[in-house]
Amino acid sequence: MIEKLERIVDEVGALHSKLILIIGEPGTGKTGLLRALAKNRGVTVLSVGSELGNQLSVVPQRQRHLQTTTILRELAEQHANGDLLLMDNIELLFDRSLQLDPIDLLKRHAHVKRVVAVWPGDLRDGRLTYAEMGHPEHQDYGLAGLVPFVI
Repeated sequence: MIEKLERIVDEVGALHSKLILIIGEPGTGKTGLLRALAKNRGVTVLSVGSELGNQLSVVPQRQRHLQTTTILRELAEQHANGDLLLMDNIELLFDRSLQLDPIDLLKRHAHVKRVVAVWPGDLRDGRLTYAEMGHPEHQDYGLAGLVPFVI
C-alpha cells in the first residue's frame, strides 16, 4: 500500500491541483500510512487539530475565523519538506465558527505543494462526505481537483 501511495505522490506533481486524500473507514490505517510516508520522505506530519487548535486558543473567539488561514499557512510552511505537505486530524477545519471551506482550503495549499491529507469522512457514490446529513458540520464534495486514495 505504501508503494502505491509513494508512486501517486511522485506522479501528482504534474497536476494543477496536487491534493491526495487518504480515505477509509475508521481503523483501516490511514494515519499509519501517512506516518510511513512521512518517515520515508523525511517530512513531519502536520496534526491540524492539535497544532492549529493550540495557536487559535490564544486568539479571541470573534477573531479566529480571520486568523485561521494565516496560521494554517504558517504551520504548513513549518511542516512541509520541499514541495510536500502531510496533514492529519483535519476535523477542526470543519468547525462552523471558523467559516472555512475545508476542501477549498486544502486545494489552495495544493496549488503550491503536493498535499497528502487524511480525510476524516466517507466516500459515497463518488462524493466526499463529512458528518451525517443534518449535522451542523455536514459537508458534501465532488472529487474534482483531487486524487482519492482509498484504503
